[in-house]
Amino acid sequence: MSTTLSDTDALQLSQMAEGLVGSEIIKLAGKVKTLQQEGHKVHNLTIGDFDPKVFPIPEELKEEIKTAYDNAETNYPAANGMLELREAISTFVSDNGGPNYSPAHIQVSSGARPLIHAVYQVALDLGETVIFPVPSWNNNHYSHLAHAKQAPVLTRAEHDFMPTASDLAPLISNAGLVSICSPLNPTGTMLSKNDLSDICDLILKENEKRAGERKPVYLLYDQIYWTLTFGTEHSDPVSVRPEMRPYTILIDGMSKGFAATGVRVGWAMGPEHFINKMRAVLGHIGAWAPKPEQMATARYLNNKEAVSSYLDNMRMRVSERLDGFYNGFMKLKKAGHSVDAIAPQAAIYLTVRFELIGKRTAEGTLENTEDITAYLLNNAGVALVPFYAFGAPKSSTWYRLSVGTVPDGNVPQVMNDLRRALEELN
Repeated sequence: MSTTLSDTDALQLSQMAEGLVGSEIIKLAGKVKTLQQEGHKVHNLTIGDFDPKVFPIPEELKEEIKTAYDNAETNYPAANGMLELREAISTFVSDNGGPNYSPAHIQVSSGARPLIHAVYQVALDLGETVIFPVPSWNNNHYSHLAHAKQAPVLTRAEHDFMPTASDLAPLISNAGLVSICSPLNPTGTMLSKNDLSDICDLILKENEKRAGERKPVYLLYDQIYWTLTFGTEHSDPVSVRPEMRPYTILIDGMSKGFAATGVRVGWAMGPEHFINKMRAVLGHIGAWAPKPEQMATARYLNNKEAVSSYLDNMRMRVSERLDGFYNGFMKLKKAGHSVDAIAPQAAIYLTVRFELIGKRTAEGTLENTEDITAYLLNNAGVALVPFYAFGAPKSSTWYRLSVGTVPDGNVPQVMNDLRRALEELN
């Protein structure tokens, strides 16, 4: 007798699929949405994105996208990206102090995520180890998808939550990939040139030992926030150590510096053989950036005056918000509240801390970080992402604050709501 299964019956899937972990950020977003639907005001500082009404894409880029569609540039793009775009990327990066990569060393994709996934697939054998710092964004998920062994390295507030060579050294002999993001999501902090040089030297020394006998250690260096730096110099591995060029894959794109997260144009730069294999991986899953957006981006990046003007304005507006929040937290700290923050360096994020465990509310005692998060959301209307969503311990009381959706002039209101909620604690 046959049995008919309904769509809701749970049949066993692959170990990879069954082991996928849900996003803590998505869970928090659900709570925010519920409160908003109930009519509550929420300052949603959780989103690593931009409100297009607050931070629109460049007007020139928008017009170029329209033109590309009017010109019927809508068929399949080249598998590695349109040559015009790869040439424009090469010039844009080198003109702004980055390494010089020819178009043959550049792979275009629909944003940075498929590129990072492809790096994991190309660099790692089954069960091989990937080293990454925590907190950091999504390395645990990329490792899981690649069937890789995870070697997370817990970083420290006193070092701006950035990894050091000494942190990585005990694990490097077993690694196939080191994955680093600088400027870092979620912290908005950066690797110094000296610390990056030390990490490069560690990888180079390990690869000297492996020469001719083992596959080298590769470095995935996600620098997609590099155009959003505030008084701190961005460094990349190939510029500080040219010997790193055969082992380094740089991840970059339009999403963050140009507020173009939905335009979906990202690129990787690296050794030609590695890039060619990434092209094959991405080609099999069709993760190309749309051709109209590619052609538009190429023409826009070649408009150097427009690019420079937009980035200058973008940095100013993001920096104003980050500085406003940082100064607000310092005032709260000076007033005796149990908060802290790390001075902004880059990206759209501020690292903040609420040491509120043990504080009493009208409903009871705050016993853990989840309680703190809920209190801030329900009593201050402020939604933040705890660092444990990025791999830090559940006990961490550090948070990511994102300014990408903060309207002009809104920072004082957020800080007033936070201050009021903190004053209600005993």
